[in-house]
Amino acid sequence: MSADQPALEVRDLVVRFGGLTAVDGASLQAPLGRITGLIGPNGAGKTTTFNSCSGLNRPTSGQVLLFGEDAFSLSPTARAQRGLGRTFQRMELFDSLPVLENVALGREAGIAGNSPLRQLVARRSERREALDAAHAAMDLCGITDLADRRPGELSTGQRRLVELARVTAGDFRVLLLDEPSSGLDKSETARFGEILLDLVRERDLGILVVEHDMSLVLGICDYVYVLDFGKLVFEGTAREIASSDVVRAAYLGSEDVEAGLA
Repeated sequence: MSADQPALEVRDLVVRFGGLTAVDGASLQAPLGRITGLIGPNGAGKTTTFNSCSGLNRPTSGQVLLFGEDAFSLSPTARAQRGLGRTFQRMELFDSLPVLENVALGREAGIAGNSPLRQLVARRSERREALDAAHAAMDLCGITDLADRRPGELSTGQRRLVELARVTAGDFRVLLLDEPSSGLDKSETARFGEILLDLVRERDLGILVVEHDMSLVLGICDYVYVLDFGKLVFEGTAREIASSDVVRAAYLGSEDVEAGLA
């Protein structure tokens, strides 16, 4: 991958389900060392775009490039092994396992690849690698004190940080975060944003985030794409997005935008 090439690139993406066009010719880039936002009203096609990037649906046309290579034929597991990590709107944590083990799964899944049995009988060196990665991720996310607790005992904010730590423990260079602040209060959202900025600075990750909290988007994103009815209607920096009449008219509202830039 050349120095000026985005880690993740979507070109002219079209996704149709029967007669419904969910994404209609969208293009975007998510380079390393930057947080990129993808926003839009409900039903705009944001999660469908994420699913195309991670291999969960097959585009009707267009391209998804991962580190400069066409990812069309790659399975979700193969994309993960090439450095693409993903979280979902609905948190998927294992309540039967302590937090440390939940986070370690982020690295163990990559080691196992397509062989779940290998994950169950990992070599001692691989197990140590997974635990070391889990401890480092938990430290970065500020949840080391939760290591022995079960996810069911935690607040929504704590569970979101566990989920972030798990994907951070994986050997990923690009993260797709789908509404990561959902269910968080104002202070938890602010802390979450600080952690994302730390992740980018310390690990030179590329992050593409779908998010409805405009204060978070405008506070952490270097560049933002706006989808509406599957079409890209605007793109630009946080301030350009905030001052766009097109974006305001679509769904934002001046009070939300002004609060995000305060």
